[in-house]
Amino acid sequence: MTTIDARTVLFVEDDEAFGDRMCRALRTRGFSVTHAATAAEALRAAVLDSPEIAVIDLRLPDGHGLDLVRQLHALDDTTRIIVLTGYGAIATAVESVKLGAADYLTKPIDARQLVAAFDPDEKKTAAPRNFAVLSLPRVEWEHIQRVLVDCGGNVSEAARALHMHRRSLQRKLLKYPANR
Repeated sequence: MTTIDARTVLFVEDDEAFGDRMCRALRTRGFSVTHAATAAEALRAAVLDSPEIAVIDLRLPDGHGLDLVRQLHALDDTTRIIVLTGYGAIATAVESVKLGAADYLTKPIDARQLVAAFDPDEKKTAAPRNFAVLSLPRVEWEHIQRVLVDCGGNVSEAARALHMHRRSLQRKLLKYPANR
């Protein structure tokens, strides 16, 4: 039996199929959901009606999700912000929390796992995360992401800090993160 939960959710995701599927699943669980495909659209929706919960993808067509985290937190610091990404990295997870996100989740994810992140108390009863030993390519990816965040997203500056050619760094950044 599903309980009715009238809380408002702003779901920011540019992948239309995934966004529609998750929004439908949240609505069947009783949430009032607004779906935005861009950062600008999400910001307009939040200004009109500040959501209680915001789920934000990191990679958006018109900006970075971390910028949106900062803006939504500035609009209403009571909004519970959850970052959801297919490109998870420790550096962006840390930066998300510093900017005001309450949680950082990586795709693939189902609606049950997402709803568990909405409430800190429910998360305690969720299954523990599997913390496996990371592979060397994954550790390299995490290090590159941390340096890139430390350099404010400036690829040239990050390449200098990593002692590598800028084009080599750009090629590495275009690849998906290495599996564990």
